[in-house]
Amino acid sequence: MPLYDLSVALSDDTPTYPGDPRIQIREWSTLAGGDQANVSLLEFGAHTGTHVDAPAHFLQGAGKVESLPLDILIGEAEVIEVPNSIYIIDEAFVRQNCKVGTARILFKTRNSAFWDEPRAGFRTDYTYLDARAAVQLVEHGTKLVGIDYLSIEQFKPDRFETHHILLSHRVIIVEGLDLRDVPAGKYELICLPLRIQGGSGDGAPARAVLRTLA
Repeated sequence: MPLYDLSVALSDDTPTYPGDPRIQIREWSTLAGGDQANVSLLEFGAHTGTHVDAPAHFLQGAGKVESLPLDILIGEAEVIEVPNSIYIIDEAFVRQNCKVGTARILFKTRNSAFWDEPRAGFRTDYTYLDARAAVQLVEHGTKLVGIDYLSIEQFKPDRFETHHILLSHRVIIVEGLDLRDVPAGKYELICLPLRIQGGSGDGAPARAVLRTLA
């Protein structure tokens, strides 16, 4: 079965959300330097590259990333292509394009093309999901929603309503997907965030793949 890797490659050039830690990857020990093994030191935030948001990201005392149910992170998903002319995924778009009962929805937008030039830095003009569309997805029974840039929400909103709506209803958010090569349609999603126990449990980087259905 063909596989699509949706994970953004991490390097010092990979953009991060403004205010989040920058990515630093450097050598800790090296064979060339006389050490017994090559070991790299990785420094970056929990919401780097392709990552999963847990309820604890915005809700005090809510579920942490290690508690997210695997049966939601793995299963049938639908990739929905959003026209390049659309900068806001709104309630009308969800009503017209997202079927009731679809558990996992991944939005492929104009954002995916941004990964062609990671050195260009963070883009603030990305396509996002608005609050009313988030409510509609909750009412549809969606359990996981993903998007192809570093936030599902408008850049620097006042109240982060979209995140609050989804996370308060236990909808898992996957951000930073790379859907450039993925046609619209139904697949099996496998998205596994790191099992991090320390910190606030707000989220974790993930390796995400799609497998075509037989």
